[in-house]
Amino acid sequence: MQIDVIMAGFGGQGLMVIGKLLALAGLDEKKEVTWLPSYGPEMRGGTANCTVVVSDEPIGSPLSSSPKAAIVMNRPSLDKFGPKIRPGGVLVVNSSLIPLSANRKDITEFRIRADDIATEAGSRRAANLVVLGALNGLLEIVSTKSLEAAIRHAFERKPEFVEINLTSYRKGYELAKAGKSDD
Repeated sequence: MQIDVIMAGFGGQGLMVIGKLLALAGLDEKKEVTWLPSYGPEMRGGTANCTVVVSDEPIGSPLSSSPKAAIVMNRPSLDKFGPKIRPGGVLVVNSSLIPLSANRKDITEFRIRADDIATEAGSRRAANLVVLGALNGLLEIVSTKSLEAAIRHAFERKPEFVEINLTSYRKGYELAKAGKSDD
């Protein structure tokens, strides 16, 4: 099993963080992992994306021109990466910020109000964890146990955020498992 995922949006939306969390959870499960960040010219507000590959076998390249899955947090990312997902793949869309669909019949598009759900959990900044939960709920890339351990570890110096992030992740995961997309 090899799953390559592109996570894309504006700088400051936490895409690098969730990419690292997925990679750390994969490492915890003794899987092969790559994490490749890409930033636009501005750190905050500019474009940012990362590619994460998780596999049971050695990984040939950290790059992916046609990924199995993508998370998009803004419209420019939908426009850029939506068409690149391979047929049969998965697209997770933050519908709080993206009112449009990718309009593809050959992929699973899961639209989730990530910003709204994260705000209800305690902080809009946890929207990245909502979409990560949805992605993992759809594809089961790693176990929830490993991802939750990675979240706890990443935010251990900010204990006030641990529970908000865990709640946000779990809500995205549960909605995906239940098939409750915003469509």
